[in-house]
Amino acid sequence: KVLEDPGVPAPEYVYQRTVNPEDAPDSAELVTMGFKEGDAVSINGKDLSPATLLSELNALGGRHGIGRLDLVENRFVGMKSRGVYETPGGTILLCAHRAIESLTLDRGAAHLKDEIMPRYAELIYNGFWFSPEREMLQALIDASQSHVSGEVVLRLYKGSVSTVSRTSPNSLYSEDLVTFEKGASTYDHHDAEGFIRLNALRLKTWSARSGQDG
Repeated sequence: KVLEDPGVPAPEYVYQRTVNPEDAPDSAELVTMGFKEGDAVSINGKDLSPATLLSELNALGGRHGIGRLDLVENRFVGMKSRGVYETPGGTILLCAHRAIESLTLDRGAAHLKDEIMPRYAELIYNGFWFSPEREMLQALIDASQSHVSGEVVLRLYKGSVSTVSRTSPNSLYSEDLVTFEKGASTYDHHDAEGFIRLNALRLKTWSARSGQDG
């Protein structure tokens, strides 16, 4: 009853897994997470089973007040409902996984995965884990994770989790390509001139039709 009105703040006593972020430690904690082919496999260099790893993350996140969610969601039957959740371990895991994917996933693959994940989550939320469409999406997601391996260092502090660093033997990041040091890059910035002109072509055409040219 106490949570049915979304205009009323949730009382503190409903939270069981996390401390109030205001009461969390005043010092940040750094945590290193290891990944292998998309799966989290270690915390601070210690290999753990999936269940144990999530339990450890829940304890870490709970201590720092991480993972509190207060939202209005759409139920499968058509109504809206207010939900208050605590996902300390899941919040940390998502941040770390996103960080290692940012190094190892190609842009097109990353964008496609982001497009299908809401549909994947919706299927699970609505109870369709054993559906053929979920299995089809799962195969695509699994294929995207073949190179998602490495380590991520996270900073936990008063309800927030942020990425400090990330490394991977399969990284697509190239310092040689992104450097601004003269003569140090294998990428010729003049190559962008033609690219810019081509991208501007449709805008010039649209502007001319609209009488805005010049």
